[in-house]
Amino acid sequence: MKPVKTTCPYCGVGCGVIASPATDGTVDIQGDPDHPANFGRLCSKGLALGETLGLGQRLLYPEVNNQRTSWEHATSLIAEKFSAAIAEHGADSVAFYVSGQFLTEDYYVANKLMKGFIGSANIDTNSRLCMASAVAGHKRAFGADVVPCSYEDLEEADLVVLVGSNLAWCHPVLFQRLQAVRERRDTKLVVIDPRRSATAEAADLHLAVRPQSDVALFNGLFRHLYGAGQIDGDFVREHTENFNATLLANNEWSVAKTADACGLTRVELEEFYSLFARHEKVVTAFSMGVNQSACGTDKVNSIINCHLLTGRISKIGAGPFSITGQPNAMGGREVGGLSNTLAAHLDIENVDQRNAVQAFWHSPYIALRPGLKAVEMFDAVRDGRIKALWIMATNPVVSMPDATAIAEALGVCPFVVVSDVTANTDTARFAHVKLPALGWGEKSGTVTNSERCILRQRALLPAPAEARADWRIMSDVAKAMGFAGFDYASPSEIFSEHVRLTQMGNNGQRKLDLTAWNDVDYEALQPMQWGGTRPFANGQYQTSTGKAHFIVTDYVALPAQDMTLNTGRIRDQWHTMTRTGLVPKLFAHRAEPYVEINPQDAALLKIRAAEVVEVSGPRGTSIARALITDAVQPGSIFQPMHWNSNFGGAGLANAASHRKVDPVSGQPALKSSAVRLRRFAAQWYGFGISTQHFVPRANYSAWRPTDRGMAFECAGEVLPRDWGIFLYQALSAGGEVTSLGSPHSNLFRCAVVNEGRLSFAFFASAAPVEVSRVWLQTKLGQHVNTLEVLAGRPQQESEDQGPTLCACNAIGVKTISRFIHAHPSAALDAVCAGTRAGTGCGSCRIEIRRIMHEAAKPLAAAE
Repeated sequence: MKPVKTTCPYCGVGCGVIASPATDGTVDIQGDPDHPANFGRLCSKGLALGETLGLGQRLLYPEVNNQRTSWEHATSLIAEKFSAAIAEHGADSVAFYVSGQFLTEDYYVANKLMKGFIGSANIDTNSRLCMASAVAGHKRAFGADVVPCSYEDLEEADLVVLVGSNLAWCHPVLFQRLQAVRERRDTKLVVIDPRRSATAEAADLHLAVRPQSDVALFNGLFRHLYGAGQIDGDFVREHTENFNATLLANNEWSVAKTADACGLTRVELEEFYSLFARHEKVVTAFSMGVNQSACGTDKVNSIINCHLLTGRISKIGAGPFSITGQPNAMGGREVGGLSNTLAAHLDIENVDQRNAVQAFWHSPYIALRPGLKAVEMFDAVRDGRIKALWIMATNPVVSMPDATAIAEALGVCPFVVVSDVTANTDTARFAHVKLPALGWGEKSGTVTNSERCILRQRALLPAPAEARADWRIMSDVAKAMGFAGFDYASPSEIFSEHVRLTQMGNNGQRKLDLTAWNDVDYEALQPMQWGGTRPFANGQYQTSTGKAHFIVTDYVALPAQDMTLNTGRIRDQWHTMTRTGLVPKLFAHRAEPYVEINPQDAALLKIRAAEVVEVSGPRGTSIARALITDAVQPGSIFQPMHWNSNFGGAGLANAASHRKVDPVSGQPALKSSAVRLRRFAAQWYGFGISTQHFVPRANYSAWRPTDRGMAFECAGEVLPRDWGIFLYQALSAGGEVTSLGSPHSNLFRCAVVNEGRLSFAFFASAAPVEVSRVWLQTKLGQHVNTLEVLAGRPQQESEDQGPTLCACNAIGVKTISRFIHAHPSAALDAVCAGTRAGTGCGSCRIEIRRIMHEAAKPLAAAE
């Protein structure tokens, strides 16, 4: 079978993938060495794509009320229910909630159907949760949502400033490109982040700012740059507006005042300001730490203001660069996926543009005003204004803030449709109708990455069972509702229509002009970037005057609160784990829900390492493992957003997050929720492994797949009356049971051997269980020494590799440490070569360097 060139479905970098299906059903995954985004590199998630393509968790047939049905019945039911709601309550009584996992063609059809035919703008996307503030900031400054940089600018810059971006973990391939350049040309790296992330550890300067203080930081930078004579007077005069008002507003931001607002020393602040001032080629790249804020749009504009002031924009190696979180957040923005936008970067509130789109679509109705943004939309579902909701390719019960309210809203909605690849997500459990969609490797279309490069995703596998493309599902419903204009035979026809719409009435006025794609062979389409490498290189912007706008930005300090919850991504997982959760090795680095807690807070709250803690918000509580680290500031905690009810009974981070949003963009402030933190009163802790699926009934439980079965963690407030009853499901499967300790105490261990092979083991104690988890997992299904298993660790120390650090090659911390101690003078590359750690995607090299640094301390002290 021929290899297929396609695009990775994870972050916004848009890496090229060569996928090679084999006759045995496996798919080999390699990075595409010719692709302009990654040049052959892939991260741990991308390298594991072939392991996510099984059908075990798939939704394969349409279902109504959890009963299999035909496509004809499901389609007609959706059309009937949506049409009835519209007829009785108006077009705004229905809504779509879609996803950056969509292909552009899917997004286009969804937007066309809702805004152009149903006649409401109640279509929003999970990109509202990650990129809406960047969109709003771009539109205020440039007149359009246009990213003015390209990846090569990161490689040409002399100074890269990363703001609210853990690039090393969230966009690993782009970070590796940056690291390679830093070694060649001594590029300076400044990281601005309240948390000492893996990216911050690699920086020349880390500014651990107070949460939500970025506006103060960049307003102060603006004043400093002006005072230092770093103003490009010609550029400001000829190509910008509103400079004087912005300068006047920022005059109050002295170094002393800024340092106080940001929680920095004057020395730290002046070092950053000096670096920015003396380097002409500066890229300021920002991501969720900027956008996911109650003042995210002002953060974006405060950054852009500094680049406009100095003219460091749309030049080689210079500009403000928004790095998108999802594979097609950008493509969705191009076709109007957000509720306040229209297709082709046209304005829904501009009568002429709105009428032009309606004429182009030959549509009976057109939305006359913006629709409800994500948080507002689910509020409207909950209070009954929205009667029918269609959720596509996303899992809002896990990803939205205040998850309890989202579940309540879906629970009372009269009609919920869910299109997805996974049968049993937290959201799908509320669906009246479930529709099987094609997944990565089966669907065909385009995505646009962070640098505006349009890329092809290609099918390499046949559609499983009755799964269909999202664009086709929506087109069939549209036709069933009586709408014309949806007779698409292929995604190429939809893409062609999208191209023509970007050309309509354009005449060079909009940067989003896909004229160059008119004669492109869709099937053979190669990566192509719209807008050019630097769209505003001619100094012409998309405002009414053609000039960029300085925006006066207001600093709003985060209110005093007991504890601030910051949620985000980790290195080896993606969103709500419906894809990455299928791959055992992607759990190796971070195996269960956890909360990073500063040692001062831990001491004050009497929380010890590896204990279980509760994080409580206004309406919900999350329970997770305590990771005590000075990577977070006192008064702040960090919790990954990935875990859901399919992998943990209580570790849902967004159960505790709040509902505050940016007033301009409507983006939730997921980085600064006010919460309460307390030690969970656990009477016992447990860890187990099993060849069969076993979910312990406990206050805290988390489980994960392993290569030979599964592993689970648990803890409880009340000691089980008898461990035999607690473990009945596992113990009743048969086999020889060997146990240690009392079945009525919190000191208990047992192992089950079937025909000489280990099928189950469980360990309970009064404190967090200390056993060699990785080693135990390798013993499942193997002939074992039962007493060695019950000891929880190998007799030979060399067999214990410790917690996994390198997910790509399954290399543990102890293996790396042993090599470093045996070779104390080895450089990083030698350590990686000697252990194989860090030779896959390279994301763990920063952590390997940290181990080397810690190992060198006693040697330095001895000298």
